[in-house]
Amino acid sequence: MRRAAVLLIALAVAGCTRSHQEEKMAEAVSVRDQWASAAESGMTAVFGMFENSGHHDAHVVSATSQAAGMVELHEVVPDSTGAKTMRPKDGGFTIPAGGSHELVPGGDHLMLMDLKAPLQPGADVTVTVVFEDGSTLPVTAQVRDFAGGNENYQPAAPHDHG
Repeated sequence: MRRAAVLLIALAVAGCTRSHQEEKMAEAVSVRDQWASAAESGMTAVFGMFENSGHHDAHVVSATSQAAGMVELHEVVPDSTGAKTMRPKDGGFTIPAGGSHELVPGGDHLMLMDLKAPLQPGADVTVTVVFEDGSTLPVTAQVRDFAGGNENYQPAAPHDHG
């Protein structure tokens, strides 16, 4: 009897471990407090808090949106003069296991580029984030008025998109 109980516990632990390894990144990540900055044309940003309830880090590597010609993962860093420069973030965003990663004005964010139509306050915009394992998570953000962080934009070097 005791041997059977030990075997059942071992099988349960093995099954639990296997399911953690097979868990898709998108299944473990949720988003809250998401919003997008209103814009008439050009580009705008999406912000929010990504939370990872999984047992492994989740890596966002790209994103898409029907509202934009392209979506880039951006960071804001100071340049040599101290001015803030917005640029594509190498490696994307990592949401640590059991942790969070915040997208904020003046920091990491999703940049909607080549907007197809104006994004008006009160409307919703959907962005689909793509994880390293190929899983996806749709994020619907409310559009709000926001003046922006006055960052300069530094596009990716041509070799970065190869």
